[in-house]
Amino acid sequence: MPLTEAGIYAAALRLIDEDGVEALTMRKLATELDANPMSLYHHVPNKEAVLRGVTRMVGAQFRTVTLEDAPWQERIRLLATDFRTLAHRHPKLLAYSFSHQPDFIQPDDPFWTTLTAIVAAAGVPQSEVSEIAALIVAVVIGVLTAELNGALHQWSTLKPHG
Repeated sequence: MPLTEAGIYAAALRLIDEDGVEALTMRKLATELDANPMSLYHHVPNKEAVLRGVTRMVGAQFRTVTLEDAPWQERIRLLATDFRTLAHRHPKLLAYSFSHQPDFIQPDDPFWTTLTAIVAAAGVPQSEVSEIAALIVAVVIGVLTAELNGALHQWSTLKPHG
């Protein structure tokens, strides 16, 4: 089967889901694809480009329930829940993306476009929509990062001092 960018990203995602981002190498990816490692470079320039492509591919899979008549708080809760579902589908990739790819969220991402529409519908002035949405993203990603790396569970078992 001929190599394609989409095929490379799909194989990389399988390897990341199994062993994590740190274990991914171009050589392992080529082996997974039964290809010469150098032939990958005709489609992707390096591992970082592969990771960005895989992240975009997974981000494009994001889907959420849209309840136009629901209060904005419920719409944001559903959005965050659906984002959490996606993060748990590919925890190793998304934990890496949250901490190593500050441009993980792009203006045309389904998550961002839905979130900004909800924030605007909540009555936030247009000039503040992006800033408020960015704060919500920071909270959601912070919680998901703590959940994916086990810190949230650990913190929940801490007993109050005294």
